[in-house]
Amino acid sequence: MANVYEGLTDYPAFHRAEVNYKIRTEYLEHLQEQRASHKLLKEWTFTPSLPEKGYTNRTLYINVGTLEIQEKEVTQQMKDIFTGGRGFGMWYLWNAVTPQTKWNDPENEIIITPGPVSGITQYPGSGKSLVVSLSPQTEIPIDSNVGGYFGPLLKFSGFDCLEIQGKSDRELIVFIDGQKGILRVEDAPAEPVDSHVLAEILTHMYAESEEDRVNISVVSAGSAADHSLIGMLNFSWFDKRRGCIRLKQAGRGGIGTVFRDKKIKALVIRGREVKGDLNHPVDFETIAKTGIKLHKELRENDPSMCLMRRNGTAHIVEIMDAYDLLPTHNFQYGGHPEVHKIASYVWDQRCTQRTTDGCWYGCSMACAKGADGVVLQTGPYKGHMVTVDGPEYENAAGLGSNAGIFEPEPLLELNFYCDTYGICTITWGTIAAFIMECYQRGILNKERTGGLDLTWGNWRDDLEMMHQCARGEGFGLIAGQGVKKMKEMFIEKGWGDPQLIEDIGMENKGLEYSQYLSKESLAQQGGYALTNKGPQHDEAWLIFMDMVNKQLPTFEDKAEALYYFPLWRTWFGLQGWCKLPWNDVAPRNNHLTAEPAKIPEHVQNYLDIAGAMVGKKYTSEDMLLQSARVYNFQRIFNIRMGKGLRIHDKAPYRSQGPVTKEEYESRQERYEKELREQVGIDPSTLTLEEKIAATRKFRTDRYSKLVDTVYTRRGWTLDGVPTQARLKELGLDVFPEVMEISKTHGG
Repeated sequence: MANVYEGLTDYPAFHRAEVNYKIRTEYLEHLQEQRASHKLLKEWTFTPSLPEKGYTNRTLYINVGTLEIQEKEVTQQMKDIFTGGRGFGMWYLWNAVTPQTKWNDPENEIIITPGPVSGITQYPGSGKSLVVSLSPQTEIPIDSNVGGYFGPLLKFSGFDCLEIQGKSDRELIVFIDGQKGILRVEDAPAEPVDSHVLAEILTHMYAESEEDRVNISVVSAGSAADHSLIGMLNFSWFDKRRGCIRLKQAGRGGIGTVFRDKKIKALVIRGREVKGDLNHPVDFETIAKTGIKLHKELRENDPSMCLMRRNGTAHIVEIMDAYDLLPTHNFQYGGHPEVHKIASYVWDQRCTQRTTDGCWYGCSMACAKGADGVVLQTGPYKGHMVTVDGPEYENAAGLGSNAGIFEPEPLLELNFYCDTYGICTITWGTIAAFIMECYQRGILNKERTGGLDLTWGNWRDDLEMMHQCARGEGFGLIAGQGVKKMKEMFIEKGWGDPQLIEDIGMENKGLEYSQYLSKESLAQQGGYALTNKGPQHDEAWLIFMDMVNKQLPTFEDKAEALYYFPLWRTWFGLQGWCKLPWNDVAPRNNHLTAEPAKIPEHVQNYLDIAGAMVGKKYTSEDMLLQSARVYNFQRIFNIRMGKGLRIHDKAPYRSQGPVTKEEYESRQERYEKELREQVGIDPSTLTLEEKIAATRKFRTDRYSKLVDTVYTRRGWTLDGVPTQARLKELGLDVFPEVMEISKTHGG
């Protein structure tokens, strides 16, 4: 296949349907045979319905082990306390599991929940849904925000939530036909599991016409999710312009591993044709006017701001490098001389610019960029020409600079295989970087890696490690366990200094760090390690406020930011929004406002839309209250599952300061200025080792003080437990077990 297009370099001219020839010839020509191999295990009928005021007021429960299927009522209490989205997911999971439940027990659930605003087409970024489960990596609840069409189509079929429990003993496909009101559970042994193939097959299989393909969405994982703890879920949508499926990811925490452990091959929904008023809001006019205002801003301002419509989130690669924030060589450094090879202007040329790339209807931000015409060089799809969705910034930084890889095509191939195999790209980037530093420092060698040469930049062996993970063999199996498990293994085997291994293994609560260098931003150190689910930038991205713009000079300022922004960002996951239209484009006069970091005009947009949906007048205080209920409930949930205390908010030292002499020397002037001016020590009187130790003491003490200040601001004890008074203030005292957990742990 590679030779068919040899010499053709105008990649953006290709459409995926034209180049993904192998899928069309090897799989799609055999749809009838594959469909015939399915065995119907259960059929269940329901009455399709549309939301009123953003809610359908019912949810769908499926047990894939017992094949029990039922509808559940959405109570007023659920809406009042948990709002929707992530809140509904946490509530259902809380009721499904006990403190003894493990991720691979049948009782664990996967919950997919669009919020009340999810599915509107008037405001950019309104097609999101949340996925909630007990994480194989962290052993506590994980939530992951995802695009694609599945969540909104589920809602427009009649359900505010899909709750999946149990474990099957055979490969299943669950098909929800929201047009006919039929749900089928099918034994499906024939189709391959890798997402880019499976989603194409099932989209064609379950659509009743060519035009119907846009009404199909598939949730799937991939072969690596069968053999690792880091599996993720792909949510598809049909790209009419390319004539093929595209994928968005619910990436963090191993939800794809739970999915495959339950023997689910795919969830497929066939929804009704999407129109602009299907949510039936109380005040449609306000929603429409607010959307028109932001569409105009995007059209006029994005070309001179973030260029999201050309490069997506990858526009910030060289910006992070310029500010010493781009993770390089396992977060040792903040930049590299070769960054220009993977910078935004590379992706500007490499990604197709001749089509609108939005992962839900009406999203004029259109950041879901696709690199067409990628000819794969390795693995089971070698020679196939494919489209790669991305790279996002996190993928360019994690799969690229953090592993020392500065070659665009190999980086795209790593991105592609992560997606189709069902591997979280952020997680794999941090895993590979940790392994490569262990190789650099002699903790690992070829004997221990089974012959893999995992030096910085060796993308071929990085890919081979990933292929091994997907095949369930070799050192790839070890990599797929994640950084936390690898640290424990390496220390147990005596392969290196335990303190060094702990310091450079970039995980917290079992979840790998996302791709920003937090050494010089105390607020971002808290923004990572003080999260409920683990170090993920979607809760509090404060680096520029803190490090670059110097807007958070005191501990109290940082604590206030670590109170407000996690709650603000929680609200996106309750309502069904993407956060990018909030802050990746801004009004021209935003810098003149009292709090420009909050983008107050856009905050008001969201308040207006959410209020117009349900017929209420929302204020910022209402938003914070809605979010704080779910945020504090999730903290109590963590404690219930054996985590959620101060000890679990400890950060790896690499995230706080220089672990090695090379790191110290790379910023020596900065660190010695800190010792002189903030610690009161003359560095000229100290050896290098003493300077590193003094810096470490100052920075760990400073982090501890930040934790005290943040906990106090959040209404928690100094051990991180929400107090009885705070829970009562939030209305969570209606749940006796919540109050008892707080009381038992000193709240």
